[in-house]
This record gives sequence, structure tokens and C-alpha cells, in this order.
Amino acid sequence: MTHHSHSPTTNRRAFLGAGMGFGALALGAMLHRDGVAGDDSAKWSPPDGQPHFAPKAKNVIWLFMVGGVSHLESFDPKGELTKYAGKTFSETPYPDTLHNPFVKDNVRVVVPNDANGKIWPKLYPLQVGYGRRGQSGIEMSDWWPHLGRCADELAVVRSMWTTDNNHGAQLQFHSGRHRLDGFFPTIGAWVHYGLGSVNDNLPQFVVMGRPIADCCGGMEGHGANYLGPQHSGVRLAVGGGNPLPFATPGKDVYREEQQAEFELLNKLNRTAAIEYPHDEAMRARIKSYELAFHMQTAVPEVVRFSDESAATQKLYGLDQSTTRAFGQQMLTARRLVERGVRFVQVFHGSNGGAGAWDAHSNLKKGHAKLCQQVDQPIAALITDLKRRGLLDETLVVWGTEFGRTPGSQNSNGRDHHPYGFSIWLAGGGIKGGVVHGATDPLGFHAVENRHYITDLHATVLHQLGLDPRRLEVPGRKRLDIDFGTPIREIIA
Repeated sequence: MTHHSHSPTTNRRAFLGAGMGFGALALGAMLHRDGVAGDDSAKWSPPDGQPHFAPKAKNVIWLFMVGGVSHLESFDPKGELTKYAGKTFSETPYPDTLHNPFVKDNVRVVVPNDANGKIWPKLYPLQVGYGRRGQSGIEMSDWWPHLGRCADELAVVRSMWTTDNNHGAQLQFHSGRHRLDGFFPTIGAWVHYGLGSVNDNLPQFVVMGRPIADCCGGMEGHGANYLGPQHSGVRLAVGGGNPLPFATPGKDVYREEQQAEFELLNKLNRTAAIEYPHDEAMRARIKSYELAFHMQTAVPEVVRFSDESAATQKLYGLDQSTTRAFGQQMLTARRLVERGVRFVQVFHGSNGGAGAWDAHSNLKKGHAKLCQQVDQPIAALITDLKRRGLLDETLVVWGTEFGRTPGSQNSNGRDHHPYGFSIWLAGGGIKGGVVHGATDPLGFHAVENRHYITDLHATVLHQLGLDPRRLEVPGRKRLDIDFGTPIREIIA
């Protein structure tokens, strides 16, 4: 077996990048915390890690379905679509739904055209049944039977809107900005920036699932941009293999050898600390290296599902091929927040392009399959958090970049639809069993209590005790809409 050795005079940065296998983003949260890798993007005083006011939640699990889930076949079913299927908008009692009365919000007026410039030839009927769920009676489609049993824990918001009518909306959902505006910090990065660490053996902003594709924002979908890479999400692989592929030494490096390397680096840093006894950055840097080493033990323990009972594994669907992959991620999410991780972001459906949920055709077949993959695991997450007493302090958020059109596309699909769509929240001080906002009878426009994406961000930050305006970075101009307004109607 080949061994690597390093001279005490080795450049520290190269030492970290090569011999210890810490290359790439995965350990950015540790190695860049105090400028370790020479990052100079954070030239301001960061927050003190304390909430601005009493928080109602400690952690966030952020679930994002990539491609655009149909609100009409999920959490905002419209029976009128089936009633008037095959008719044009003008042939229904609701021709005014074609016109957007909210130009003041910079959402352009749109008439739904097909490729030939004609109004959609017909409305497309619902592709699945629906009914009222729970004691609250929230209407949900039949593709979500397990989640339906958790309806009384959910606050469904049916009046979201965004401005990107293509899949750049995936990035917009996380950063609040249209891609044409450039890249900005994401919601997970703001949480990390505002509150910092709870458990220094684990990253505080974890990302699971395949991230959004380069076409739609790529790694910026969980990035921190001008806040600095120390606040970016750390990718965690679940379901076999090495959960931190970028954060472990090479296969030819013994753990004992790596520990010796850490000890040498600490000795060098502590020697420098004697010369600069008041250097806070130096002390933080030493701690970062130590914590990075600890993560290599702590993270694999998180994904060791053998610690869980057979009943719990079955609850999450680990015994079924259809639900196993996402079920493992949901179980890992619970284990992470249980250990103090602040923000867990989980992607589902990313496929290297627009996303599996992008239903321009074959909506019924595609959505039925995808819902089956995630329905039971998500319901298990809520159920498990509640029975462990964790739901009150864990905010679960479900979202997608936009909805789907009421009219048909390619005979059996729906097009992109940013003018009114649905999300839901649960736990973390959020009211359960409520519906907020509404779209028109055909599901075209949000017409009651409309909310731009950053209202969701503001709600998450509020539940964590953070005021987004007090997190503003000097020299970084932000529009009023960037801050958003908490959706107080759904806050308990």
C-alpha cells in the first residue's frame, strides 16, 4: 500500500487540498469558516449566531421537487377543469381568468398560447381523483394517500407566484432572484450565516439528492455567493458508499496517518498562535481542522440505518424498492436534525436537465410514479418527528419551482405555470390543518393572499428567530421584495 508523507514546510493550503482529501465544497463549512482557504468575500462582521427574537423552530427540512409539480394534481385540485374539459377558456364561465390583474407586481399579463399563437385549444381534465383529508378537510389528490393522513399537520399555501416561466425558477425558489439578476445567497445559506453551528461534529447546512442541473442554477441552488463558501451547503450521499466523498482521505491514506497530519498542522498553527496570541481567526482555524476530522466519524454514523428498528425502517419505506432511496434521505434528515443540524435541503427528481417532475407530456404516468416515490417517506418523516417530540421544533417545507397549466400540452401534459401554485409547511410553530391563499376556479392565477417566494423565505427565518433585514450585508443592495414578509396567517 502506498503512503503519503508531507514535509513540515508544505504549504498549508496545498496540504489540506491534497494529502487530506478536503478538496471541493464538501468541507467548505469548516475549512472556510474563518478564511482558511484564503476567501476574502466576507469582509464584514458576521452575526453573533444568536436569534434576533425568540425562535419557534430550531431546524429546517426543506424538500424540493425538481421540475414543477402540478398544483392541480396535488394540493389545489380544481374540479372545474374536469367539468369543462375540452373547452376553451372563453367557453367557460371564467373567461376573465385569462387576464392577470396584478401587473403592479411585475408579473406580465399572459394569454396562454399554443405553438401557433392560438389560445390553448382545450382545458385539460384532472388526471387523478381527489378528496378531503383529515379532520381539517384539506383537499388533496389521490396521489398523496400517506401524506393525506398527515393533513392536519399541514399549512397549504395555494397562492405562490414567481417570475421565471422556465426552470431558472428552481434557482429563484431558493435565492429569491431571477437568474438574469445573477447569483445570490440561498435560504439555507442565510440560515447558516445567521445562526451558525449547533453541533460542531456535523455540517450545519446539508444537501441530499442530486442538485439542480447547471441549466437551472446548478450548485448555486445551495450556494452562499457573497456570504462566502463557509455558508454553502455540504453535499451528503445517502444509500451506500462514502457519504462524504470529498471529505475523506484517499484510499491509500491510513486514518492514523491522517490524524498525525492533523496533529502536525495543529502544532504549526499553535506555534504561530504563540507569536499572535490575540488572533481569533487563528484559534477558529485550528478548531476548523479538528472538526473536519471529527466529521469523518460523525457523518457515517448518521446514515447507519441499522441503528433504527425494523418498524421505523418500514415506516419510511426502506423495505420497498420504489420508496427506498427517498426514504433513506428522509430518515437521514430526521437523524440530522435530531443531532442539531440547522438546515437540511433535499432534492427529488433532478435528472441532469429540467427535472423529472416537468410534465409536458405523460403527466398521469409520470406524476403517479414520482408521487409514489416520495409520498410515504415524507409522511413518515412528519409522523416520526411528531412521535419523537421533534416536530414542534423542526420546520418542514415542501416546494417546487412552479405549477402546471390548466390547459393541455402535447395532448396529455401541462406546461410551466408560475402565476399560481402550491407549497406546504408543517411543524416548527406553523398552524396545522389550514389552507391559505387561493387560485381562481381554473387554477390559473393566484387571486387571494398572493405570495412571492421570499415571503416563504421570510416565514422560515421568522420561525428561526431571524429578521432578514438585520442580516443585510453592507454594500449589498437588496430590493424590498428580496426580504419578503412572513406569512403570519399560517403561524401559530
